[in-house]
Amino acid sequence: MEAFLASTAAVAIAEIGDKTQLLSLFLVVRYSKRLPIILGIFVATVLNHALSAWLGAWIARFIPEAWLPWILAASFVAIAAWLLIPDKDDSEDSRYLGMGAFLATTIMFFLAEIGDKTQIATVVLAARFTETLWVILGTTVGMLIANIPVIMAGRWLMERLPLATARISASILFLVLAIVTVTATFMNS
Repeated sequence: MEAFLASTAAVAIAEIGDKTQLLSLFLVVRYSKRLPIILGIFVATVLNHALSAWLGAWIARFIPEAWLPWILAASFVAIAAWLLIPDKDDSEDSRYLGMGAFLATTIMFFLAEIGDKTQIATVVLAARFTETLWVILGTTVGMLIANIPVIMAGRWLMERLPLATARISASILFLVLAIVTVTATFMNS
């Protein structure tokens, strides 16, 4: 359950102001039906984050056990720093938009997540926790928690969210994960 809750919180907070959240806003303005957009985000996130989590779990098997907490803590600190840099909207017209709301959302979201903060966070979280399925479920739920309000309330919500505060909060959360990772190492030795 710790893997699920940490993954959900990390991605939900890290996603605020992220380029995929801006993509959600773009898609809801472009298409009138919200359910296909939500389902597209769900499918894209499950696919992308499942691959990412499995990669993180696989990588963790090859890293010496004594090194893993330090590498993970450094990764959490790097993500914390990265979160302080605002994303920009790069969702210009795409050839996928003519495919309909669900397919366009699925493809565009999957591609936008490649190399994104939340994808990297999923890799790191899966390396940190042995419960890969719970990491996948948690990061997917976190992605939906962050994006469904944008889809439902759209521009009104985005104008009222303090994005700088959200980025700082997400950064602090990842710093806490780094500290917990290192502290747990000392407590288990």
